[in-house]
Amino acid sequence: MADNSFSDGVPSDSLEAAKNVSPTEKLTDQAMQNPQVLAALQERLDSVSHTPSSYIETLPKAVKRRINALKQLQVKCAHIEAKFYEEVHDLERKYAALYQPLFDKRREFVTGDVEPTDAESEWHSENEEDDKLAGDMKNKVVIAENEAATAEEPNPKGIPEFWFTIFRNVDMLSELVQEYDEPILKHLQDIKVIFSEPGQPMSFILEFHFEPNEYFTNTVLTKTYKMKSEPDKADPFSFEGPEIVDCDGCTIDWKKGKNVTVKTIKKKQKHKGRGTVRTITKQVPNDSFFNFFNPLKASGDGESLDEDSEFTLASDFEIGHFFRERIVPRAVLYFTGEAIEDEDNFEEGEEGEEEELEGDEEGEDEDDAEVNPKKEPSQPSECKQQ
Repeated sequence: MADNSFSDGVPSDSLEAAKNVSPTEKLTDQAMQNPQVLAALQERLDSVSHTPSSYIETLPKAVKRRINALKQLQVKCAHIEAKFYEEVHDLERKYAALYQPLFDKRREFVTGDVEPTDAESEWHSENEEDDKLAGDMKNKVVIAENEAATAEEPNPKGIPEFWFTIFRNVDMLSELVQEYDEPILKHLQDIKVIFSEPGQPMSFILEFHFEPNEYFTNTVLTKTYKMKSEPDKADPFSFEGPEIVDCDGCTIDWKKGKNVTVKTIKKKQKHKGRGTVRTITKQVPNDSFFNFFNPLKASGDGESLDEDSEFTLASDFEIGHFFRERIVPRAVLYFTGEAIEDEDNFEEGEEGEEEELEGDEEGEDEDDAEVNPKKEPSQPSECKQQ
């Protein structure tokens, strides 16, 4: 009898095993024989095996113990850094006293309460020589016309719409301003930054000073930003300096019918039983810059905010920081637009430098932290803290 254990030289058990192999296993087998697939898999394995966390896991226990000791030192460094920023805050407060007389004079020029002298008004532009030559050529021809034009030229008081123009020039602020906010902001005469007193929790106050107007009775609206300069106990390595953690607004005493932060709508209601319909009016929130003084509160009870609320709060903090660091110290440059042009040019140059000097060490960022004005002895109290 013939032996059926082989068929064409292939063992019968091998044939049986081949019949039982699933299509998935066959496909995997084929893929593993492909050099490109094997190379991609090896690259993936290499990247996983060389991550910092995976490397740390391979270290001996004695080395891990020393790494933990380094982390302890790093936490202590973070606490020292926090103290450093507290002293920086004290230094800002000290130098704010030197800035304040200059900011007071700025307000007097803007409002027209004081007229600058000829010496104070003198300014040499970059194109002064070209302007002088062009002026000399024209003076002989148009001197009489210029005298007549000067006599007829209007001479408004101060610098009209100074702060409103800044709001209009800065995108971050103009996005908040509605058309019906504009007439109110034209009454804005000054913005001040007031630092917290020594020994008090770190904070700063934005004061918006308004001339008497037909919209509200307050002469000053305030916004207080509370700050923290200490590492988080749960995540101390995330500390990068003081951060705004909460803010308080104030109550605006609107005159009757002038509150732009609400709008009145009409709504129809149908009686369930009688079927009669009545029309009621109700007030609902309205988009306005002046909602800035009624901010969303950071959750203090351990509950997390939803994504939209977190974004709103972060935007509010960013605006407060921008007023403090940029707008108030450099107001005239935002009025003329020079500060905005400088920022745009710096951003473009920075991107180009990254492309051209790839691999080189990055240069230090320009230190644009400014010192701001100090709190005056008599702080207006017309705006009640919320």
